Amino acid sequence: MIFSRFARPDSRRLTAALVCAIALLPAALSAKTRPAGTANAYKGAIIMDAATGNVLFNDHDEESSPPASMTKLMTFAVVHDKLRSGTLTLQTPITVTAADSKIGGTQVWLKENEVFTVDELLYAMMIQSANDAAYALGRTAGGSIPAFVALMNAKARELGMTQTTFRTPHGLPPSNRKISEGDLSTPRDFALLCRYLLQKTDVTRYTSVKRRAFGPPARGTMMDNHDHLLGKVEGVDGLKTGFTNGAGFCLSATAQRNGRRIIVVVMGSPDSKTRDIRVKELIEQGFAALPPGGPAFAPAASAAPAPATDASPISAAPLPAGQPAAPADDGSAAIKFSLPPPKKK
Repeated sequence: MIFSRFARPDSRRLTAALVCAIALLPAALSAKTRPAGTANAYKGAIIMDAATGNVLFNDHDEESSPPASMTKLMTFAVVHDKLRSGTLTLQTPITVTAADSKIGGTQVWLKENEVFTVDELLYAMMIQSANDAAYALGRTAGGSIPAFVALMNAKARELGMTQTTFRTPHGLPPSNRKISEGDLSTPRDFALLCRYLLQKTDVTRYTSVKRRAFGPPARGTMMDNHDHLLGKVEGVDGLKTGFTNGAGFCLSATAQRNGRRIIVVVMGSPDSKTRDIRVKELIEQGFAALPPGGPAFAPAASAAPAPATDASPISAAPLPAGQPAAPADDGSAAIKFSLPPPKKK
């Protein structure tokens, strides 16, 4: 009887403790999957070894959200395919249409009937993150924006980006601001895209440039790279930032040290400072996690497109005969507003 009087209270206390433990279990599991201090740093992140494709760290890396201007990395990939096939060359002239000139957000203020080469517009897209340049390149490479977006999604499937849907060549949100109707991807999928670009293209030729003039000097347009880790974090030479209200602040970054290269993708940070600090930390974490004696990174010998020539398969990149210029929101989901051009100095 003495044993029973003391056993019951102990049993009740044990039961209560078990109930509390079970109730707290989801929070405990969440704490394990998200490292301390990163709860509000991003929606998802990943570190990948560019040489092997091995994932060195992942945290909510399959969380779907808008990639914003990181979308332009896929635009670059599809345009590069056209360069490699000879359909375009770097010196192919592109004549700006009215639709190109009306794309809003960050831009290089293209004007209707201006003419720029593919190469010049690639620099504008990757350094300035120019939406108008991305639209003009997509229209040219695909023949229309819907056709180009179809090529983007086909390329995504080819690369194993199973949780990605592209709807624009530039990453601007749809006019109704519904996230589900815009571009969507994950950190893991973008790491796959970045690895492909680093292996098979000369993307860092463009993404490593901190500052460059666009067009002739008389135009007075200077471009500054939005990736503020360039020149500040050892080995960083790309790839692409992104921001919209729905996406938050995103960054696909890469760095190379002593022959080894890593890829870091962070999506959904609350501000650019938080994003940059966390990406810098992940870069250091990534290099520390690389196994000793692992393979060095080596891009494919055919990474660069064929040398540009004056003879171009496309003379001025108009739309196909009889096809009207696509409106800004026809498959492009563009924001219809413009920023004033910078004042000439």
